[in-house]
Amino acid sequence: MNWLAQKLSVFPNTFLLAWGWPRRFLCLICGALTAFALPPYDVSPVLLITLPGLVWMLDGALEPGSGQRRARARAGFALGWLFGFGYFLSGLWWIGAAFLVEADRFAWLMPFAVVAMPAGLALFTAAGVALAAVFWSDRFSRILLLAACLTLADWGRGHFLTGFPWNAFGYGVSDYLVLVQVASLFGIYGLTFLVIAIGAAPAMLADAKPFHKRIKAILVASAAFVVVMVYGSLRVWSVEPQNTALDIRIVQPAIDQKDKWRPDLKEEIFQTYLDMTEAPLGGDARVGQQRLVVWPESALPFLLTQEPGALFRIGLALGENTELVTGAVRAETGDKGIEYFNSVFVVAGDGTVKGLYDKVRLVPFGEFVPLKPLLERIGITNLAGPMDGFQAGYQQRVLSTSDSFSFLPLICYEAIFPGVGAGESAEPSFLLNVTNDAWFGLTPGPYQHFAQARMRAVETGLPLVRAANTGISAVVDGRGAVVNELVIFERGVVDAKLPQSFGKTLYGSFGDLPVLFISITLVVFAGTSKYNRYSRKN
Repeated sequence: MNWLAQKLSVFPNTFLLAWGWPRRFLCLICGALTAFALPPYDVSPVLLITLPGLVWMLDGALEPGSGQRRARARAGFALGWLFGFGYFLSGLWWIGAAFLVEADRFAWLMPFAVVAMPAGLALFTAAGVALAAVFWSDRFSRILLLAACLTLADWGRGHFLTGFPWNAFGYGVSDYLVLVQVASLFGIYGLTFLVIAIGAAPAMLADAKPFHKRIKAILVASAAFVVVMVYGSLRVWSVEPQNTALDIRIVQPAIDQKDKWRPDLKEEIFQTYLDMTEAPLGGDARVGQQRLVVWPESALPFLLTQEPGALFRIGLALGENTELVTGAVRAETGDKGIEYFNSVFVVAGDGTVKGLYDKVRLVPFGEFVPLKPLLERIGITNLAGPMDGFQAGYQQRVLSTSDSFSFLPLICYEAIFPGVGAGESAEPSFLLNVTNDAWFGLTPGPYQHFAQARMRAVETGLPLVRAANTGISAVVDGRGAVVNELVIFERGVVDAKLPQSFGKTLYGSFGDLPVLFISITLVVFAGTSKYNRYSRKN
């Protein structure tokens, strides 16, 4: 047994005993490898290596005792930043693809954006690890402490300034339908807590404690994993999904971003949408059924309400018992001249506009430029939309179809934010996400975006209808299971029945409050416990 223990200790000792640049390099690599748990790779078992690696590096860097809090915080901040920088650089490098669509204008900015964004996002991870480092110990509780602090860091990243919750650590298991069901209870941040706590638990095997105590800690983590699996299995398999009477047709035209706004292709693109709307029905769709056709974000290469005859032609294509939901740019005259909005229109079968929603959460530097006068001096303008940028809508709200189905529109970026629909007086029938991920081509970006939109379905129990210009377009039920989909850059339509809602979830009722309470309580407990131990020693 001693011989086996010595052999097993070689791997953790690589992290525990590393010093200086080797330790920093290992931390960076661990963060980079952690991103391979995300879509489209979905190598979630890597978390059982990288998260314990982070714990071991903290164990090796932090001296025992409570009299060096600033030094411990600095050491934790440095390691946390390197881990976060590696994670976000590896997980978000694909953002650079957007700068190559109009390379003559934006290519020079690509290196700065690809490095600057991960560097900034890593500050949140650094702050979380620094907080954990202040109260670090040699006990099993440090695993829960790290999970709590990184959960709070992810939550803060999703709310600070405009918020950017992309690739929260919980998405590391997003490909496992049974595991993600816990999001219906505690949301993506609750899933983040569990992923870190369970994933980092193997670090206990290297602790200088009796073997039976180390195994006990692993058994506790294993029991938590089993509970998550049992709950997820019951939610996935115990209820047979039911369909509503509404047919859905999603149009995915797969138009390259370089062609999307070319004036000479305006008519061709519009006719493509009309032809695909009128294409023969497939799947379970039936003639005469109530149907909702969905086109993606900013589908039309013109202003819908200002193009003569456009709504009339749409009405002819829709016909009886059919309505359209489409993304489109909208313009109106305001105090500062013409203002543009990234919008969703509901168009009835007779071609009249019966509903409208303006995007509330705009993409920084994509749809608006923060500190615009300053940054425009160095050539930084919007990547998408009008040169002056879009105006934000007033608030998220539910839209309705003529047959009493209601939906919450989420335009592109809005689908990455947890807690959608919070505060709505009436629960919608489904979530509707329109997006244009053509900017990012065949990179991990569209896969990650789709995984996050699916998580909103799990959190709310509502089905998701998603129309993406170049994919992934899909109908997803309230468990996050894909009913029907079209892959990246496949031109075609999705015909499917709208699934019924699974009913309001615990997360839908309480949001992030439970996981925030648990995380803050664990941090307070760790601080109190460490203070008491220090007091007893003195």
